[in-house]
Amino acid sequence: MKICSVQTKPITGDIECNIADHKAWIKLAVLHQTDCIIFPELSLTGYEPELAKKLAIFPNDHRLDDFQKLSDQHKIVIGVGVPTKSKTGIFISMIVFQPNTERNTYSKKYLHIDEEPFFIPGENIKPLIINEEQIAIAICYETSIQEHIDQAIKHKATLYMASVAKFTNGIEKANHRLTEIAKTHHITTMMSNAIGKADNGQCAGNSSVWDEAGHKIGQLDNTSEGILVFDTKTKKLTTVYRQ
Repeated sequence: MKICSVQTKPITGDIECNIADHKAWIKLAVLHQTDCIIFPELSLTGYEPELAKKLAIFPNDHRLDDFQKLSDQHKIVIGVGVPTKSKTGIFISMIVFQPNTERNTYSKKYLHIDEEPFFIPGENIKPLIINEEQIAIAICYETSIQEHIDQAIKHKATLYMASVAKFTNGIEKANHRLTEIAKTHHITTMMSNAIGKADNGQCAGNSSVWDEAGHKIGQLDNTSEGILVFDTKTKKLTTVYRQ
């Protein structure tokens, strides 16, 4: 199986433009025969908690329909980040599109204290089963919660994918934690981060892949958009930067 981690620079609050950009990345991933592509946390809006109430959408928003069409056409699993709304509040979510399957919503269960004024805890979904691999999703702060990785291991995850919005002052800690997860649990681990300004900070990029021994086998830089495509069978990593 080939899984793709994307490093994007979202346009703050512009869902339509970010959707168009996501579609371009998906088409690039398809050229590399990718089975699954995962975007950073809140990738369709940018990580802007103070704007989340205004920007939040329902998971069945028709603007996302093209993602399902691409998933069906190319037999690819797609995970995009967006704030979603319900009667009780706003969630930090990843909407997952699978071929010929109803879209699914993974909502961040474990919130950072700074997120609590703007979001409510959601519900995780079980690992995605793709070509005999089981991909466990984590959204940013969830990677620091031991119960979260324990649940992933309990469900026999073979790959741990962190969709994050890590800033320059937190990227070192995130790298250390994901290295620890890979090494301790003998699980391939990936991180998809953004670049550019967000929430009065600067996203740090450095999207990465760690092998089952905790060795970092590939990383994007901290200023460029790009993709990492990892083949779980051959262990080959392909790195592509946006020209």
